[in-house]
Order: sequence, then C-alpha cells, then structure tokens
Amino acid sequence: MSHNSNASRGPAYVLQAQDVAIHYGGVKALDGASLTLEKGQIRGLIGPNGAGKSTVIDAITGRRPLTRGQVMLMGEDVSALGAVERRRRGLSRSFQRTSIFSRMGVRQQVELASHKMGVADSQADADAILQELDLARLSHSRAEDLGYGEQRRLDLALALVGRPKVLMLDEPMAGLSVKESMDLARHLKQLTASWEVSVLLVEHDMDVVFGISDAVTVFELGRVIASGAPAEVRANPRVREAYLGSAA
Repeated sequence: MSHNSNASRGPAYVLQAQDVAIHYGGVKALDGASLTLEKGQIRGLIGPNGAGKSTVIDAITGRRPLTRGQVMLMGEDVSALGAVERRRRGLSRSFQRTSIFSRMGVRQQVELASHKMGVADSQADADAILQELDLARLSHSRAEDLGYGEQRRLDLALALVGRPKVLMLDEPMAGLSVKESMDLARHLKQLTASWEVSVLLVEHDMDVVFGISDAVTVFELGRVIASGAPAEVRANPRVREAYLGSAA
C-alpha cells in the first residue's frame, strides 16, 4: 500500500528522507536515497559493505552535510540543522563502537547524559530507561564490569535519554552472541510498542533484520534498490542476486 499521498500533508511519517545525496568530489557515497519511518516502526537497512547504509544515517542525523535532498522530522524540515539540534528535537543514534564510559557507573552515566540533554527530571528519565532495558539491577556496576551484551544495552540506554522519537542504530548486534542478539532484538521490539519509538536499524545479521523489521530497505552503491515488507524484499530477484545470495 502506498503512503505517498500522505507525504505532502505533514507528519504522517515521523521521519522522511527525500532524495538524500552525499558526494565527495567524484565519489557518490549516497546518490539520491529516499526512505520513511512511521510511528513505532522498525525499518531494517541492509546491503553490502560500502553500500551507503551508515552514510544515510550520518546524513539523516546531520553528521555530514547534504549535497542535495531533504530530511523531515515530525513534519519539520531539519535539513539545515546540526546533529545536536536534531538530537534535541528527538532524533537519536548509536554508533558501531559503543560510546559508554567504561569506568563510570551504569546509572551515573545515563543520568549524566539525560542531564546534559536538558531533561527536566533526569533521575526519573534514567530510572525509566534502565528499567525498560533490564539494566536497573546493574545500576551501581561500572560499565567495564558488564558483559558485552549488557554494554551494548547500556549504549542503547544512552541513545534513549530524553525519549527520542526516532532511534538510529548502526550495527547494534555487532560482536554479540546469537542469544545476546535475540535479547537485544526483543528489547527493541518492546521499545517500539511501549514507548512508540521508531527505529532505523543497520544490521548485518539477516535473522535479526528479517525477524524484527516491519519494513526493509536495501542499498547498493549509494542507492536504494528495493524497499518494502520483509517477505517481499527477501523474494526480490535483484536483492537475492545482489546481496542475499544463498542466505535468502
């Protein structure tokens, strides 16, 4: 079902990237990509290395200036805003490498991040996030004493301070065991339901992507080559040939 007729009528989408491009000289890292996110939706982004997945997250979050295109957040054009301003408006992200402070306590750093974000009640914000991600029992532990799966959940907790509307995750399952991946995936699915957070998920683990995504977008050479429901994308001949191969 097409939603394009709604696009011009304001925030039917929490996020809309239209014809987004990033060129470096003659290199087209991103060459006119468009995607949308609905409230409470998880959209998986897949594609070979260098396809433009992380670059599109950089473009949407304001870490790299656009060569052309537009980013709309909750119906507002945020294309000219920097990364910090977009974060304050509810657009959050995590990175491939965790951004946690290893020697700081779990609760301490979530509360500090919340305070720096200007959240009115940073204690309540931290409590709610730690509870949601099953980290409350580890509140007083130092980050370096956590297991790797728990550290990734703490990284997610930091991205959730201030209750963002949109969460962009760049390979959050990297380095996790199958059990840890499924555990994190379950937490993500719960978050979209209970907090109505919308998630853009870049991930290599196909089982996770096709298991929890409501929609999947496939990148190749800086362009979108397919987008739709997981089953539809998995069955797409071009996607099978370009990327999924025998894994499909």
